[in-house]
Amino acid sequence: MKPLHRHLVNTSRKVLCTAALAASLTTAAVATTPSTADAGESEPSPDSPQATDRGDARLDLPAPVADPQVPPTTTAPGGASGIPGTALDAYKRAELSVAAALPGCKLPWQLLAGIGRVESVHASGYGLKPDGSTDKPIRGPRLDGNGYAEVRDTDQGEWDADTSYDRAVGPMQFIPSTWKKWGADGNGDTKRDPNNIYDAALGAGLYLCAGDRDLSDPAALDRAILSYNNSREYVNTVLGYMKQYKDGGVSEIPNPPVGNYPTPPVTGTLPTPTPPRQPVTRPMPNPTPAPSKPATPTTPAKPTTPPAEPSKPTTPTTPTKPTTPTKPTTPTTPTTPTTPPAATLAKVELVGASGITAEAGSAFTAAPKVKALLSDGKPAKNQVVVFVVGDDTTGATRFGTSDSLVVRTDDQGIAAAPGLKAGAKAGTFTLRATAYGSVNEYTVTFKGTVTAAPVVLARKGTEQLDVVVGKSLTGVELFATAAGQPVAGLKTTAGLVEKDEAGKWQPVKPEAAAKGPYFKGGKDGAEKLTVIEPAATGADGKLVLPELFTAPETLPGTYHLRILTAEGVALVLEVKVTAAPAPQA
Repeated sequence: MKPLHRHLVNTSRKVLCTAALAASLTTAAVATTPSTADAGESEPSPDSPQATDRGDARLDLPAPVADPQVPPTTTAPGGASGIPGTALDAYKRAELSVAAALPGCKLPWQLLAGIGRVESVHASGYGLKPDGSTDKPIRGPRLDGNGYAEVRDTDQGEWDADTSYDRAVGPMQFIPSTWKKWGADGNGDTKRDPNNIYDAALGAGLYLCAGDRDLSDPAALDRAILSYNNSREYVNTVLGYMKQYKDGGVSEIPNPPVGNYPTPPVTGTLPTPTPPRQPVTRPMPNPTPAPSKPATPTTPAKPTTPPAEPSKPTTPTTPTKPTTPTKPTTPTTPTTPTTPPAATLAKVELVGASGITAEAGSAFTAAPKVKALLSDGKPAKNQVVVFVVGDDTTGATRFGTSDSLVVRTDDQGIAAAPGLKAGAKAGTFTLRATAYGSVNEYTVTFKGTVTAAPVVLARKGTEQLDVVVGKSLTGVELFATAAGQPVAGLKTTAGLVEKDEAGKWQPVKPEAAAKGPYFKGGKDGAEKLTVIEPAATGADGKLVLPELFTAPETLPGTYHLRILTAEGVALVLEVKVTAAPAPQA
């Protein structure tokens, strides 16, 4: 399998997450630089520092932090456990991102939550922020062999502020050397920070999926957790929380504030750079010489030997033979042309408009589409694309019940996202489509708009109202709905109308009003009104019209009563007034 040079989705931010994602995923990403052991390529070795039994690296936390409870006002399944909202979003985003990159792994977010619960109680008490960072650093005990495994410093104190020994860092407690290989960008900010829960959750997911593991296999799941901390007690605890989150339910709780308890002391010191030494010119010292010892008399030298006899003339050297010319070298065989590198994902572009619009509560008629292209300009077939809804103010625009959808491109490199349904209210959102190459991610964004669904006013039964001269109409009920849902708090006006020469409805003329039905108003109801404002609709969308009166002088005939909203939605009811029956003889 080709190396996955980690750079995946965000969700979004909400994630993802948000989410997702995103966002995120905005959406979430895998690291941008190659490593010696990448997800899906090779498995961490048994002697990896991360895989050694590191004991329980958690800090001592106050009871409310160590055991986060679901608030009594929160509606949640029985046995639900509380997880801070940002942490929950990070785990779910990581699951989505890993599923897009390594679909065979089947990583459940509850596994990441189990590890996060054991390692740092989901970063609780450290001031977890919405962007995944914390106010206080999370560092485990010093791994100096004193009660814990011995792991000599590997990061020069970059992450753990210790230049002698390593410490596990961040909410998922990564050993620095492990993070160097498996670090990931889970929130799309181009950084890989083990102290950020979005990055840490995605890095942990990639690490657990190493070696083409299928985590739906209990044996593979067991090996994966042991590769994170080779302790049977650790495995059992993580599996216990994982089962609890799957079976007992999870409730999102607010991010807890930063606590006042100390982090483990730093015993190593970071090296301080020494400024470069400048050359200094100094005068040569002139110390007073110390008294020297008396010199030892030297032995007189012997007279030199007389010059030797003249040397004999040397024999002339034999002329050297000319060197044999070297044979010409055999021409080298031309090298076989190398195979050009395979085309890789190079671009994702929108297909059609970047804006998508639908009425509240209705499906988007056209599925958003993108096209993925390779570096040679050809379509990227069977390419994974993740669509993530983010920045949503519409009351949950969704693909079914999820804010994300993973699809693959067709033979033309096109990926469509069907089934997107608008939220229940007017607002906006973003839809991010992200594809992942071997090195980079490519994202395009749709701007989504949800418009208010038109209000429908209706009366159950016939729209004709019958009344006898001298009597009144009471209890007339109407219902206001939008996209099939009741509209509460809708204000209207009710008034008698007649058509003008152009056939448009207009308020009745004063002379006609004196002889027709009317509403009572003013002090003691003495005033006759042809227009009135009924009470706003209730939670069920019901509108009850005020009592409509007729007087003995009201002329029999057909009148029209219009109920009108501020947006111009109107319902016209026909009011038929009949003469009173003649008295019996």
